[in-house]
Amino acid sequence: MFQLQLLLSILTLSFAAQSKSSTPQFSILQSNHHPKRNLLSISVTEFGAAGDGIKYDTIPIQEAIDACSTIVSKHCRPCHVIFPPGKYLTATIFVKSGVVLDIHQKATILGGSKLEDYPKEQSRWYVILAEDAVDVGIIGGGEINGQGLKFVERFDDKKNVMVSWNHTGACLGDECRPRLVGFIGCRNIKVSDVRLIEPAYWCLHVVRSDMTSICDVTIYGNFNSPNNDGIDIEDSNNTIITRCNINTGDDAICPKSSNGPVYNLTATDCWIRTKSSAIKLGSASFYTFKNFLFDNITIVESHRGLALQIRDGGNVSDMIFSNINISTRYYHPSWWGRAEPIYVTTCPRDASSKAGSISNLLFINITATSENGIFLSGSGGGVLSNLKFLNMNLTYKRWTKFPDGLVDYRPGCQELVKQQPAGFMMEHIDGLVVEDVVMKWSSDESMRWNNPLDFRPSTVNNISLLNFYSRSYQLQ
Repeated sequence: MFQLQLLLSILTLSFAAQSKSSTPQFSILQSNHHPKRNLLSISVTEFGAAGDGIKYDTIPIQEAIDACSTIVSKHCRPCHVIFPPGKYLTATIFVKSGVVLDIHQKATILGGSKLEDYPKEQSRWYVILAEDAVDVGIIGGGEINGQGLKFVERFDDKKNVMVSWNHTGACLGDECRPRLVGFIGCRNIKVSDVRLIEPAYWCLHVVRSDMTSICDVTIYGNFNSPNNDGIDIEDSNNTIITRCNINTGDDAICPKSSNGPVYNLTATDCWIRTKSSAIKLGSASFYTFKNFLFDNITIVESHRGLALQIRDGGNVSDMIFSNINISTRYYHPSWWGRAEPIYVTTCPRDASSKAGSISNLLFINITATSENGIFLSGSGGGVLSNLKFLNMNLTYKRWTKFPDGLVDYRPGCQELVKQQPAGFMMEHIDGLVVEDVVMKWSSDESMRWNNPLDFRPSTVNNISLLNFYSRSYQLQ
């Protein structure tokens, strides 16, 4: 009953929210039985875009967007900026309210690779950026390419070393590179049927926005490049992600609460491969995460499957992870993760950070094959409560040569700590239900463990095990 009520609640909140839009004059998220009727459009070639991939087309593209924006203001209808077949090299372009970028399936927008291609403020380093806009989108079947390989300083199969523009003073550290697509402070966003390829940094970034639909999007980033996240949903509410294919080095779908809460996120029918976490909440986690649904997702050969990495005092509650097939394996330890299919943690980032809380999580109909076990780790001030694991099939075996015997608390906390693997590794929990769970592990000597449950009795309370079955098996 718990899971059914929660599922209905999340679906109601997530989809009903779309009907509460503050009466915009038009909405690209609403269905239209006649999408071509009265369509207003302008081609970038009308303003002189060459589309040869050599000459910068920034000015004609921006002029086309501005002209479309004028039409929107005059006619109160959306306007499409058309990109015919070709390659359009550009510095940052700014999308305005009511404007939809319509990229032909044989067209590519190429992001510039020079510092001068981007605004002075690091917060606006995007190839495509919409700020405080409503009813905006990107469609058409084409490609946006950040030319991320031009930002690799040294290629390395373990982890590439990337260029960082930290010498400018606009940004500190080793992550000073432009993102690919950003929506900041926007409402009614639609990103559909596009390919987002080789970002230099984060790929699709939605910030302080409301009512976002991301569907049928293909994301590809170099598998050895760090920080090329797939989709980052930051301080944004009422988001739907569906039928996306994400193959990248860093986190694939990553909600963050840096300056505000994240409510009503639904992700369904996606395929994911990553050297980091396929689904990761955090690690920026200062505010609430609530009412999330992840359903019918396939996670392939990733470093971590479903991860809650709460480090900054935020609270997580009311989430469902259902019908998910997971494969996790070890990669080089410079990448966060230790092949955990499920990872739920609340330890404070450092001495100045608060402990967050995680409660009311349901994991149901999960199948996992992994090189390590499930890691559930609350903290003294941030106990995990009311977790349910129902109808799960877990298989543990080794197939890489990377060392095991470590648990990973990064970022911060205890960092990497020696600990023998187990099926469920648990600490600081109050309320755990494990029901109809089958766990099996290879009897091969390389596993060197056969412990289904590992926990500190003084910190784990109120556990219920029903139809929990564990055994070893012989590799064929």
